[in-house]
Amino acid sequence: MLQQKPVLIDSHAHIYYRDFAGDFEDMLKRAEEAGVSAIVVVGTDIESSREAVVLAEKYPQLYAAVGIHPHDAGRVTDSCYDIIRTLAVSSKKVVAIGEIGLDFFRDRSPRDQQELVFRRFLRIAADLNKPVIIHDRDAHLRVMAILREEKVKRGVLHCFSGDAAMAAEAFSLGLYISIPGTITYHNNQNLRDVVQAVSIDRMMVETDCPYLTPVPHRGGRNEPAFVRLAAEKVAEVKGLTLEDVARITTKNAGDLFGISIWDQSTKIAYKIRNSLYLNITNRCSNRCIFCAKFDNFTVKGHNLLLDHEPSFEEVMAAVGQPEDIDEVVFCGYGEPLLRLDLVKQVAVALKARGYQIRINTDGQANLAHSRNVLPELAGLVDSISVSLNAPDAATYSRLCNTPFGGAGFTGVCDFIRAASVHFPQVIASVVTVPGVDVEACRILAESLGAEFRVREYSEVG
Repeated sequence: MLQQKPVLIDSHAHIYYRDFAGDFEDMLKRAEEAGVSAIVVVGTDIESSREAVVLAEKYPQLYAAVGIHPHDAGRVTDSCYDIIRTLAVSSKKVVAIGEIGLDFFRDRSPRDQQELVFRRFLRIAADLNKPVIIHDRDAHLRVMAILREEKVKRGVLHCFSGDAAMAAEAFSLGLYISIPGTITYHNNQNLRDVVQAVSIDRMMVETDCPYLTPVPHRGGRNEPAFVRLAAEKVAEVKGLTLEDVARITTKNAGDLFGISIWDQSTKIAYKIRNSLYLNITNRCSNRCIFCAKFDNFTVKGHNLLLDHEPSFEEVMAAVGQPEDIDEVVFCGYGEPLLRLDLVKQVAVALKARGYQIRINTDGQANLAHSRNVLPELAGLVDSISVSLNAPDAATYSRLCNTPFGGAGFTGVCDFIRAASVHFPQVIASVVTVPGVDVEACRILAESLGAEFRVREYSEVG
């Protein structure tokens, strides 16, 4: 039921180089053993783009991107565009236009010519409805300006080297960023800071092999198996497991490039870190303005859009016999206590197996059920986390769109205050929505007898 082995996609590799000629099959085998299930082979000129397509047609785990690197922009002719366009439609294994972009570090082609070529390829990609793989070195402002002007909505900034603000802007355009093995370099704290600051839900991982070899192999040839080292460092920085990062980044690459690795049907039971979460309803009391489900029902690579509310038997079948978990958490894309009877039934069964139980709730169950439900959960729940989200009724109403009017905020506060009588641990949480007074929320939470937890606005799950 739960996928334990990491499944990775190396979203950017140049394995057609002669560096790999002597051990190509062994290199692919090492990648497979490391959990790399797909590799996007990215062309940098007409010859390598052709080679990428040939390799993608020969090996089922390989996919191709075709394009011309900005270093060669000064030599691009009209026939070059025609060749790349033809290659892009020559095979279903061609999943993107790239590597294209700007390089103002080496300036091997005139900058105005780079920009012209970049725009032409962006328009070809739009015509063909293909995403783009973007090279950006020391050209952040111009790259982002051109992407905005050309209205690019599908693509990835490969080997991302910008700051968190640039990443956020890329996300707002609908783009992804890709994290290479340089995240392992001791002197690359900037990239680790970016990974820490922004949502992993728009990230991929890559090698850019044979370049940018990660620690501890730095100084030797890079290869697709080493993408796992980049994923491990991302996991370390984000406080996630390797399996979490693999699942999320693989789904992201799969979504962008149309690469299907595993079944992405709805999850009732899903694992993040060492917790098993139960997604039992998509209904909710509130319509919080910051709720991510209004954009996407995916959390940390798990699809949580239910086509029906699962029964007790379905939930228990989805739970199975999980290992290496610290707790079971009622927390999907909905308010679990709207299904109070199911929560109690499942909690009884799981407590009998010795699992710790936590409920994440909006704290309005007493209002929804018109009675105090807390005693009914006593002895079944070890921890309850309540979304406080505001220090006062007016702010709460504005952020959470509660159906209970002025009683909504009071009801949440009363729920938190009373919960400490029935549960060993009570947590009041706040999402860092811009403008929310987090310190005032902390003071209120502590006055209600709860622990306080801050949840980052950009990070779900």
